[in-house]
Amino acid sequence: MAWPWLSCILLPALVMSVTANMPPTFPKNFTTVTLPEDLELDAVAFWIIAEDPDGDTLSYGIDGPEAYFFKVNSASGEVRLASSLDYETRPIFTIIVFVSDPHLQVQRNLLVIVEDRNDNVPVFQNISLSVSINETLPVGSVVTTVLATDKDTGPGGLVSYFIEKVIPYNPFWILPNGSIILNDSLSYNNKSAFYQLELKACDAGDNNGSNILCSPSVVLSISVIDQADLDPQFVRDYYMASVSEDAPNGTSVLKVEAVDRDKGINDPVIYRISNSTRPGWFDIENDGVIKVNGSLDREQLLNEDEEVQVQVTATEKSLNIYGQEAQVSIWVTLRVTDVNDHKPEFYNCTFSACTFTPQEAQVNFTGFVYEHSSARIPIDNLTLVAYDPDKGSNGTYSLSLVDPDSAAFSVSPERAAGSTEVQILVKTPDLVDYEKQKMMVVKVVATDSDNQTSTATVTIHVIDINDHRPTFPQKLYVISVPEHSDNGSVVTSDIHATDPDTGEGGHITYSLLPGNGADLFEVDPNNGTVTVKNSELLDREKQAVYYLTLQATDGGNLSDSTTLEIILTDINDNKPVVSGSYNIFVEEEQEDVRVTIQAHDEDEPNTNNSLLNFTLAPSPYSHNFSLDPSTGLLTNLGSLDREAIDPALGGRIVLTVYVTDCAEPFHSTEVNVTINVEDINDNLPVFNESSYYFSVKEQEPGALVGVVVAKDEDQTEANNRISFTLSGNGINNFVLRGSLLGAGQAIGRLQVPVDVRLDFETQPFFNLTVTATDPDAQEETTVAVYVEVKDVNDEPPTLEAASLQGIRVAENGSKHGLVAKVVALDVDTLAQLEVELMNVLCSKAGVNVGSLCHDWFSVAANGSVFINQSEAIDYEACDLVTLVVRAHDLMTEPGFQAYSDNGSLPITIEDVNDNAPYFIPDNRTFVIIPELVIPNQQVASVQARDDDSEDNGRIQFSILQVDFLSNDGTITPFQDFFWISTSSEANLFTGSIELVTNLDPTLQGTYQVTVQAQDRPSTGAAHAAKMTLNLFTVDQSYRVRLQFSTPKEQVGLHLDDIKASLAQATMTSVYIVNIQDIDSATRARGRSYLDAYFVFPNGTALTLNELSVMIRRDQDSLTQLLQLGLVVLGSQETQESDLPKTLVSVIVGLGLALVLAFVVMTVAIVCLQKSYRRKLWAMKAAKEARNTAAGAVPLGPTIPGTNMYNTERANPMLNLSTKDLGFESLSSSSDYDHVSLNSLDDNIVDLDQDRANIKEPLHSAKEAAEEPLSLVLSGRQAGTGDQQQTLTFTNAALDTTDL
Repeated sequence: MAWPWLSCILLPALVMSVTANMPPTFPKNFTTVTLPEDLELDAVAFWIIAEDPDGDTLSYGIDGPEAYFFKVNSASGEVRLASSLDYETRPIFTIIVFVSDPHLQVQRNLLVIVEDRNDNVPVFQNISLSVSINETLPVGSVVTTVLATDKDTGPGGLVSYFIEKVIPYNPFWILPNGSIILNDSLSYNNKSAFYQLELKACDAGDNNGSNILCSPSVVLSISVIDQADLDPQFVRDYYMASVSEDAPNGTSVLKVEAVDRDKGINDPVIYRISNSTRPGWFDIENDGVIKVNGSLDREQLLNEDEEVQVQVTATEKSLNIYGQEAQVSIWVTLRVTDVNDHKPEFYNCTFSACTFTPQEAQVNFTGFVYEHSSARIPIDNLTLVAYDPDKGSNGTYSLSLVDPDSAAFSVSPERAAGSTEVQILVKTPDLVDYEKQKMMVVKVVATDSDNQTSTATVTIHVIDINDHRPTFPQKLYVISVPEHSDNGSVVTSDIHATDPDTGEGGHITYSLLPGNGADLFEVDPNNGTVTVKNSELLDREKQAVYYLTLQATDGGNLSDSTTLEIILTDINDNKPVVSGSYNIFVEEEQEDVRVTIQAHDEDEPNTNNSLLNFTLAPSPYSHNFSLDPSTGLLTNLGSLDREAIDPALGGRIVLTVYVTDCAEPFHSTEVNVTINVEDINDNLPVFNESSYYFSVKEQEPGALVGVVVAKDEDQTEANNRISFTLSGNGINNFVLRGSLLGAGQAIGRLQVPVDVRLDFETQPFFNLTVTATDPDAQEETTVAVYVEVKDVNDEPPTLEAASLQGIRVAENGSKHGLVAKVVALDVDTLAQLEVELMNVLCSKAGVNVGSLCHDWFSVAANGSVFINQSEAIDYEACDLVTLVVRAHDLMTEPGFQAYSDNGSLPITIEDVNDNAPYFIPDNRTFVIIPELVIPNQQVASVQARDDDSEDNGRIQFSILQVDFLSNDGTITPFQDFFWISTSSEANLFTGSIELVTNLDPTLQGTYQVTVQAQDRPSTGAAHAAKMTLNLFTVDQSYRVRLQFSTPKEQVGLHLDDIKASLAQATMTSVYIVNIQDIDSATRARGRSYLDAYFVFPNGTALTLNELSVMIRRDQDSLTQLLQLGLVVLGSQETQESDLPKTLVSVIVGLGLALVLAFVVMTVAIVCLQKSYRRKLWAMKAAKEARNTAAGAVPLGPTIPGTNMYNTERANPMLNLSTKDLGFESLSSSSDYDHVSLNSLDDNIVDLDQDRANIKEPLHSAKEAAEEPLSLVLSGRQAGTGDQQQTLTFTNAALDTTDL
């Protein structure tokens, strides 16, 4: 790229003072330029840089065969691309650049190196579109290999392959070399016989991994070839059939079928029985039909669920691809059905364990029963089971009892099927009596459905029952025994119970019932002897008396009990017990020992068993103490000295005290008394050297400087624990960490903290003092420590703050060349500094605007800041350019910071006032109702912008002129009626025009306000723009009154609904003036009235008559207004007659009747003459109406603030033409008979009348003749079609029927 040359302007190579012209020179390193091949046409490629020692104006140019690639600005040396570059066709070429002053020309060969860009997509080469593979191809095998090439170099020429899509699924993956590998097993039958792969090749893009290009997708078809690799398969998963046990040989039972799963081969299949649970019973034909091959017996299959399992194997005729037989096996279930060929029999076995073998079949059985057993009680020890091996009804049979003793018993069940357990139940308990009959016999008969029978004889032995309980002679026995008697010691053997029963019922068993002490004693169950069971727990000190319950039970489980009171006597069985522990602390030579040993004995009080004696065992220090043998008081015989005690004991003296009772034999207990002699601090720490000298390199955080060692002769850690402190100049640069070496010895390691770097340039030497103190800290020991700092070249460069203060550059090419210089500093003497540009930040009003200013400035290695593109500097696009720079010391030693912190050079772009304000177009119409507007109220607004910034773009609005254009065309200047205020938001300025004083509500016309928008630059001339606003007025003649049947409070409550209905009907903006109640003294139809204006967006307004017409047209709005209480349009004075005035008029009329008769006659004569004249005028009007073109609508602009067009005086809302037709009523002369043509003269709203309007009018039998003028006008309207609204009116004064 050529940009680095743009940021470097070399100093003149020679400084000479001569009078001859010197030629221009190129920089020495201006020999090569590197350009990307995707450089856009007309983009700046590089700059031709040269200097002239004479300061002459230079001219630049390019020559050579390849010069057509570029075009050069001969004045500035800027070179732009004129023809596209292509690395693949021409990666390097040479051009000739030259520079000339007015006298000399210098040229140089410039090597142009074209950098490759990723602009070619990979292309597949010689790909086969169809491949066939065997379905047995191993996973991991190569299916095929594809190849794609890319003309680009580097990452752009590295091709990667991708499988985009596979139909129907993907069992493949592709290697980086294009080999397609089988990733899953294939199956012609179970998976797919065909695959379609969509492949794509992509390069690696640019060096940063972007701009990746891919080839168009290609499709590869892979066909799978079927192989004989599958075993055959039965068409059904399960086969089952039934056959009777008496079926003859050759009977067909079932047919099985298997097919070859290799659908592409379909090899024939042969069948055989390979296994069977009953060999020889069945055989199979070649077509798969299974037949009976021997006699069948269902009863042999009872343990096999009456089924025979036959394994059928189907084998393909040909071997598979592995040289083996392809075969498959299936188990077929053949159920053998039953026939009645057995009778029921009896078996001597338990029902759950019966195997029903002939050895178990019997006819004689034995059982037992207690005399007088309850009814339904079964006979004991009778294992009688009946069994018929037949199935269903063939195996169903009945059971019954016979013989004389059968009356005492019954059989259960009475009917059964298959096998059942047979019970003989007691039926009559009184007949079962041991004293009458000790043995009874019954016979059980079983009969099946074919009357086949079997008989079993049952002998029943009657058992006697027990009816007496054993008894003790006494209910309480008192016994004494010593505590802890040996286990087995006899407590008593004289207590016995008696039972008159014999046999088992008279056999007595003794036992101790659970309770207190039952676990300490035991009794012989046969003779009742009570002995000690647990000697250890037999402790008088815990419990002196025990109460036991002795129970005697006979063989019939009848029992009796008595109480044993056992009293324990005392023996000497407890040792003395010492209370607590004894650990005594005394200071040496200052305190005495005085402690009493607390002990007691649990044996019986006031006996030798509990009397205690105290003795002191001999030891190395026992001669220093005395012990009272009776009280156990221990005291010292002299002062204690800690230094006389062995240091290994740590100041502790352990004495052993023996506590003994006075019995024979005696028991003894020993206790240790520990006496801790506390040390006194009487030694100071001592350093092993008188002073220390250390050295350390600068800029090595955490480095070890040296160690100091001190020792304290005191024996206890509390007195000989040494701590170090550091003092002196610069101690913040060091840390001293102490650690224990041994008892009374410590080492202090002096280190540089990990967050501190010593600086030789700041301080090369330190004088420190280390203080060693023990815990007493009343005295201390100090030693001097001298630390020398060794110098290394380590300081990073810095940027001079004054050179980064910022500069100001005006926009639009106001300045060129060198504008600033960044100064780099370094305290190291061998520093070699360069200034580097790290980043360029572009912002506008504090917001980042991207990279648009990156090429405006450049920074040379010596820190010089140049303007590159002066004309491109634009304040409106970017007002602040921040150059982020840093200094680089090329001679910094490895491991140290070679760069300074980044510095920012702010370049403020100064604005030039080069844009004028402009107004924002606005299509709004401003309307003023003088009666409603008040001073300081906004009546209109304008908006403007200025593309300049700050003061140059700040706009101030002012009103230059105000004129009033009346409806008659008169222009009247007005001053001080309006003023304008200025506000802004996001560079959009708004001028709000407000009223200064009240306006005359009678004036009809338009206020024309001329507004000026002017910027306010800090320097230079200001720019301004003007526009004129039209403020249309609506005078009081358009004020309309509406009467309501509700009071003003109700009208105000529904005001929003009233305004909405009026706006819907009239399509105007409704301005409410006031709402008032009507005086109750008047006989008005309404109770309140509302005054309002109805104004269209174009500034025109509705009159009362026009309002009435538009409300009547909108029936929905009319209905809504009537529901809201509207009764009258207009004032009541014009709509309602006043009753008192009417009565007065009647009285006056009666009084002047005679006078009126004369007046009437006179008036009749005059009216006859006038009527004839009017009919002539009507004919004239009809003639003129016929001459008027049908559908002609007068055109012309409206007069703002009125209801008339400029020329035709037409109402733009009702579209009623009022062009003079020559009628006297419309002439300027007065006419006593003038009647209004407006059909809205009657403005009273009457709902009933409106409803009547939709009905057909009643006509007389003879229709009246049509009025000629109406006929003519209606014909004229018909000619206009749908374009003209149908409006009719009738005025009797213009009736021309008689003509």
